[in-house]
Amino acid sequence: MPKKILIIAGEASGDLHASNLLLELKKQYPDLYAFGLGGEKLKNAGAEIMTDLTKLAVVGFFEILKNYWKFRRIFYDVLKKTDAVRPDAAILVDYPGFNLKLAAELKKRGIKIIYFISPQVWAWGKKRVDFIRSHIDLMLVLFKFEEILYGGHVEGGFKVRFVGHPLLDAIKPTKSAQELLDEFGLRRTGRTIALLPGSRMKEVTQLLPVMLKSAQIIFRKEPQAQFLICRAPTIPRQIVKDLIDAANIDFPYKVMENETYNGLEASDFAIVASGTATLETAILNKPMVIVYKTSLLTWFLARLLIKIPYIGLVNVVAGEKIVPELVQFDATPRKIASTVLAILGDKQKMEKIHAELYALKNTLGIPGACQRAAEEIAEFLG
Repeated sequence: MPKKILIIAGEASGDLHASNLLLELKKQYPDLYAFGLGGEKLKNAGAEIMTDLTKLAVVGFFEILKNYWKFRRIFYDVLKKTDAVRPDAAILVDYPGFNLKLAAELKKRGIKIIYFISPQVWAWGKKRVDFIRSHIDLMLVLFKFEEILYGGHVEGGFKVRFVGHPLLDAIKPTKSAQELLDEFGLRRTGRTIALLPGSRMKEVTQLLPVMLKSAQIIFRKEPQAQFLICRAPTIPRQIVKDLIDAANIDFPYKVMENETYNGLEASDFAIVASGTATLETAILNKPMVIVYKTSLLTWFLARLLIKIPYIGLVNVVAGEKIVPELVQFDATPRKIASTVLAILGDKQKMEKIHAELYALKNTLGIPGACQRAAEEIAEFLG
C-alpha cells in the first residue's frame, strides 16, 4: 500500500523546508501521496495543496484574531480531509499556532504525529514542552540545544532527534559579489548594505519604511553607501515599489527579486527583520542589526509571555547577544542608522561579529538535514 502523509507548512520558510523534506521522502517512498497546506514550493514537490497558507501569513495576536474565521474554516477542512484519507502520519512543519492545535485533534484520531522544526519552546516555557511531549510522537529539531531542552532522545512515546539545519543546504549564492554589483550597475567600492524587511505583508509595511529612512540617514553620513532591498517572493512587487516611492529617497539602491542570497553575498552589512532571515544572514557571515516592530497590543502581550532576553534567532541560538537588536520603540531610523554606522566604523567590532557568526554556523550541524529527517521518518514509520 502506498504511504499517505498529511503535511502542513504555514509560511515561506516552512514551505521551503517542507518541500525539500517531501522530495527526500519520495526517495524513500516513490509512490507517496502527500496532501495538506503549504505554498508553491510544496506543491511543486508533489503535495496536493488544499490552501496556500503562505499567502495568509500573519504576525501578532491581534492580526491572528482578525483572521480567526478564515483559519477556523481551513482547520476543519484539513480535519475533514484527514478523516477521509486516514494518512499513515502527519508531518507538521513549524507554524505552532496552527499546528499544535491540529496536533491535539490528530492525536484524538490516533494518527502518528511528526513535527519538523520545533516550536520555540525555549521562548514560551515549560507548559508548551509538556504539551509537545504528550502529543507529538517524533520531534525533528534543527538546533542541538533543542534536543537537550526536550530531555534527551526518548521519554515515554516521545522521540526527539537533532538533524541539523536545512538552511545549510538551501543557502547557495549563485553569483559573486563582484558579478552581482556589476550586473546591477553598482560600485565595487564603498559600503553595500542589504535591507531585509521580512516575508509577511504586515511586517514589510511596518519595517520597510523605517529601514528606508535609516538608509537615508546612513547615506548622508556615508555618501559611498549603496543599498540592496531584498523582496521576499510572498510580497507583491507593487507593494515594495509603493513603499519606496512614498519614502522620497535619493540614495543608490536596487531591489533584489528572488536573489536574497546573492544580495547578502554582495553586502558588507545587513539590516534584517527578526526571523529566519537573521539565521540566513549569519550563515553567509554578514554582520547585521536585527529590527522589529509590531502592533502595541502584540508587543505588550509578547513582553508578558516570552521568557527569553532576545528575540533574534541568531542571538537565541548563540545564547548571547552577538548582534544588536532594536525592537519596537528602539526601532527608529535614527537609532538603526547610528548603530549600523558605529559597527561599520569599528574594524575590531566587525571582526568580532564575523568570528562569532562563523562559530554559530558551526553549531548548526552539517548539510543534509532534510535527508536525515526523511531517514528518521522512514525508520519511525517502519
